[in-house]
Amino acid sequence: MLVPASLFIGTLIIICITHWVYRWRNPGCNGKLPPGSMGFPIIGETHRFFTRTTSSDVPPFMKERMERYGPVFKTSLVGQSFIVSTDPEVNHLIISQLEGESFVFWYPDTFTKIFGQQGVQSLHGSIHKYIRNMVLSHFGPESLKHKLLPHIVHRVQRDLSVWENQDSVDLKEAVVKMVFELTAKELICYQYNPTKPSENLRECFIAFMEGLISFPLDIPGTAYHKCLQGRKQAMKILKNMLQERRITPKSCPEDFFDYLLDELKNEDTVLSEAICLDLMFFVLYGSFETTSISITFAVKLLTENPAVLEELTEEHEALIRNRKNGDAPLTWKEYKSMKFTNQVLNEVVRLANIVPGVFRKALKDIPIQGYTIPAGWAVMLCLPSVHLNPVKYKDPLEFNPHRWDGVELNGGTKDFLAFGAGQRFCVGTDFAKLQMAVFLHYLVTKYRWKTIKGGDIARIPGLTFPNGFHIKISEKNT
Repeated sequence: MLVPASLFIGTLIIICITHWVYRWRNPGCNGKLPPGSMGFPIIGETHRFFTRTTSSDVPPFMKERMERYGPVFKTSLVGQSFIVSTDPEVNHLIISQLEGESFVFWYPDTFTKIFGQQGVQSLHGSIHKYIRNMVLSHFGPESLKHKLLPHIVHRVQRDLSVWENQDSVDLKEAVVKMVFELTAKELICYQYNPTKPSENLRECFIAFMEGLISFPLDIPGTAYHKCLQGRKQAMKILKNMLQERRITPKSCPEDFFDYLLDELKNEDTVLSEAICLDLMFFVLYGSFETTSISITFAVKLLTENPAVLEELTEEHEALIRNRKNGDAPLTWKEYKSMKFTNQVLNEVVRLANIVPGVFRKALKDIPIQGYTIPAGWAVMLCLPSVHLNPVKYKDPLEFNPHRWDGVELNGGTKDFLAFGAGQRFCVGTDFAKLQMAVFLHYLVTKYRWKTIKGGDIARIPGLTFPNGFHIKISEKNT
């Protein structure tokens, strides 16, 4: 009897597994799901999504499925069922929906673990609007014009003069240091103390960034584990700074920490210490990575396109010629007059596609293009497919700032989502653009440079410079 019983149990197990695999590959839906593959059970198609590519084109993961299934398809990534849209019209329809009605802003659980349960990406409704306005009060146009511009100018001038004396500088790492330290000083009055290496906030973020877009396997030695450890140490430093600020006066001007502490003292505040700390972490992250990569990528593209560099240089040299004092610092009026520079920046971020996708979650069954997005499913809006769409952008991989002639961008559009759109349009957009424009102004008017080594890009799926981008900078009048 033992043999038949074991056969029965074995057969039952096989049937259960087969049924489970079938249900995984054919999820239920009150309608018609888009075509696509759910991949292997549990891991889905995660391994393919994170495959490295050295092309600036639409990632192979997306391109292969677009060709096979069309612009809207289903998949499974990091244990989550996804509907992926590479269609500009569908993306615009979803992203312009009033948040909380059909869709809600969302990130995978792995991202929530990284950025915190109380992070700005996890907040919705009135509290998100409240925090958004709070951040804008510190990084909005008035603050940029009157407070931050002089500090950015000073920092850029200082760092370029230092780099000039070096045989070679890894631009990506150098710009990361410049942007991070500038933002951290203005935001939380942070300055690294070399006598306390354990409190090096920038190193924590470097560890964090190395595993942010990686396979989410949290065991020692993996990039994802290092990412979580980097966040843990950064949050410890920020929390200690917050506690010290509560009891010890500081010598620097009022900063964002002061603003948050005042808010925490209010009895009717919607903030908590956890929200404040996650907010500080998120804002520092935003300045740390996206702006530095954009600047590095801009210099790479200008190096490879001398005609564009020449036209950009002429615009900035004209600003100097029109000054009463040519050595005077860059002004807000000059910055706002940089027409071609703004076109260059639009083209840089279009091609960079630093953020490979934005996410939403369906709150109810949503009919779209003859298909149904089931309630509870995540939606990924693929940005490279929008920014590299040959229907909208002729020769989409070409660096051509003049494609933006006469185009006014006052937020995201269906064909340009580099800074998001709608209620989630990036609050740091103006701050990032100002830093990029100031950097380019002093680089092209005061210096020349040549590539020493590196400069190759990789996408995994975010943009990286695996071998750095080493250049030699020299002053123009020498």
